[in-house]
Amino acid sequence: MKSIENQLKVHAEALALRSQRNEILASNIANSATPNFKAKDLDFKEMLNSRMGFGSVMTTDARHFDTSIGPNEQGVKFRQNITPSQDGNTVELHVEQMQFSENVMRYQTSLEFLNRKIAGLMSAIKGE
Repeated sequence: MKSIENQLKVHAEALALRSQRNEILASNIANSATPNFKAKDLDFKEMLNSRMGFGSVMTTDARHFDTSIGPNEQGVKFRQNITPSQDGNTVELHVEQMQFSENVMRYQTSLEFLNRKIAGLMSAIKGE
């Protein structure tokens, strides 16, 4: 059973992270007119590597800051805006919409990979 879990783990983790990123990007879009709102984003590659057990950046001194925002939002960071706004809001609607659309397409791709992997495993189990 462990080998089946290993076959599906990367795709399942990718789906979970894409879903979490969709929520973050949707929040950014919803707060595009909120004064002093700071846009956030999730570093997908870093988070997937972390969840899969690959190496991550380690601090070399106890006085170094952690890069996450808080314990419930590990890996979520503030996004740097290109054009500063007068009200302190860092959301750039066109960037957020583009990132959201791209993330949705990647979510659908990850879902398709997972579906095909499961179909292949089911075929192997049935002996087809």
